[in-house]
Amino acid sequence: MRLNDDGRVIVAMSGGVDSSVAAALLVEAGRDVAGITMDLFAPGEWTGRAKEAVAGLERNAARDAARVAAALGIRHVTVDLHAAFERAVVSDFCREYARGRTPNPCVRCNRLVKFDLLWRKARRLGAVRLATGHHARVAYDRSRRRVLLKKGLDAAKDQSYFLYGLTQDQLSRTLFPVGGLTKAEVRRAAARLGLGRGLAARPESQEVCFIPGRDYARFLGERIPDAFRPGPIVDRRGQTIGTHQGIIHFTVGQRRGMGVSGPHAYYVVSLDPDTNTVVLGRDEDLRRRRIRVVDVNWIANEKLTRTRRAFVKIRYRHREAAARIRPLAGGEVIVEFETPQRAVTPGQAAVFYDGDVVLGGGTIEAALDENGS
Repeated sequence: MRLNDDGRVIVAMSGGVDSSVAAALLVEAGRDVAGITMDLFAPGEWTGRAKEAVAGLERNAARDAARVAAALGIRHVTVDLHAAFERAVVSDFCREYARGRTPNPCVRCNRLVKFDLLWRKARRLGAVRLATGHHARVAYDRSRRRVLLKKGLDAAKDQSYFLYGLTQDQLSRTLFPVGGLTKAEVRRAAARLGLGRGLAARPESQEVCFIPGRDYARFLGERIPDAFRPGPIVDRRGQTIGTHQGIIHFTVGQRRGMGVSGPHAYYVVSLDPDTNTVVLGRDEDLRRRRIRVVDVNWIANEKLTRTRRAFVKIRYRHREAAARIRPLAGGEVIVEFETPQRAVTPGQAAVFYDGDVVLGGGTIEAALDENGS
């Protein structure tokens, strides 16, 4: 497989500094460039403050992206993907929370929306490549005949964790122009390329894009009110020590906001959606050596045929931990860490690394006790 570096590049532009600099660098390199911005939110799907906040985010993103495109002298379009985004990302997010899990919507958005549906729109505009502002890198490995996904150069901003679900086809047509830059270098490039002082200094968003202000309870309460059912809070022995107003309010590892007291600090150890129960324990009860991972996507190799060593991240900000990965039937794997890991959370992504290369990853299905249950 050879990566095609000729033809039009469509840049997914959010109005932020990374995607803006990605577009500018491609223009500077003499590429045929156009910009595209996703319209993800339909006004009728939102109410109250959320509607106003989301509408504001949409307007600002489209306006800023169009302004940058005009400054670069490139075409810019906005495409309506709100129905697909609602179906593939938002609805799944709600279903997972109702199951007592903590999903990662960015992983699904990248795989199903940005690098799939948005790419199809880009193809209609004559694109041969799709570029984004992600801090990650791609490289073709001739010996493996595969496109590799690598970490971004800036370890603090690396976003490869969110991209493990991309296929070989998706990676082969993707460019990450800022992946080889630090964030400081991106900001300096924005100033050098005349993209505006305000853009270069703009702070980064730290929240899920469709939940302004991180008000999860309000958002989920409007979407899935049946999930806010009172239920028992129990300790590790099964003794009831309190009552909750919906498991949606809790996540594994949580310490505050439980409304119970005792002789020691309590942490959420697990959630049981079948019985609508929150299980609390001590900090040491949060540590697990083994996890089961499903829906695994392999990048560096076609599949895993035998146990191998790797470093594994179980959350975006989690420090990679040494582990052994053992394949199971049906494409699942068991990850066994050298050192037990704290607060393994079903629904989150587990991503496997060999140095700066992403081997693959999947969804954490369960944290296992020593007996495998």
